[in-house]
Amino acid sequence: MKIENAVALVTGANRGIGLAFAQELLARGASKVYAGVRNPATVTQSGVQALQLDITKPDDVAAAAALASDVTLVINNAGIAEPGGFLAPDSEEVARRLFETNFFAMLRMSKAFAPILKAHGGGALLNVLSVSSWVSRGELAVYSASKSAAWSLTNALRNELAAQKTQVLGLHMAYVDTDLTREIEAPKSSPGEIVRRALDGLESDLDEVLADDLTVQVRQGMTAARPSLYLDTCSGDTRPGTGGVGML
Repeated sequence: MKIENAVALVTGANRGIGLAFAQELLARGASKVYAGVRNPATVTQSGVQALQLDITKPDDVAAAAALASDVTLVINNAGIAEPGGFLAPDSEEVARRLFETNFFAMLRMSKAFAPILKAHGGGALLNVLSVSSWVSRGELAVYSASKSAAWSLTNALRNELAAQKTQVLGLHMAYVDTDLTREIEAPKSSPGEIVRRALDGLESDLDEVLADDLTVQVRQGMTAARPSLYLDTCSGDTRPGTGGVGML
């Protein structure tokens, strides 16, 4: 789809990748950009319309769909991350928190806005995923599972929404220089670079964007003969350059 004159809703648009999406959408001529955030007071970007939206709350999502009924592009960007392996004592609690935001909230938003996109000719969903969709080990194992589920959801939505001509794009990347990765010492892409590649892919009608070299390498390894990065268990360190795989 074309960004010019589109009406977009970006979740988590007050900082990081979400803020970069809002800025780039405006630069490319979107006619309106809704910034869906828990606290509208945190939205400082001029030219966007702040929208009260906690994606983990069904009532907030329903209210947002009623208020933003002109949307033609939904960017499911909001997500959370926290460390934790599956054998940790609190792994079930961590998994529930991560899946509620990274999977169930994405599903909730997609269901709420699919009819709106249909009413405007199809439009598009852009789901922010991760290279962690394909690599699961170390301290990000539970987070990776939530992103794997979101990847599967994205692929299923693409099939289910094809009949109404809704484009569904999955965006994968490794570390990005945001608050989420502030304490991590590893090579990082800039939010602006990731967003530009994502929107270029959207305007080129792609289904999937691999936004950095590491993500391309991991994705290619999924179909290569072993050993493959996504199966490699020789190191639990997930930082680039340490024998592991850097992830977001």
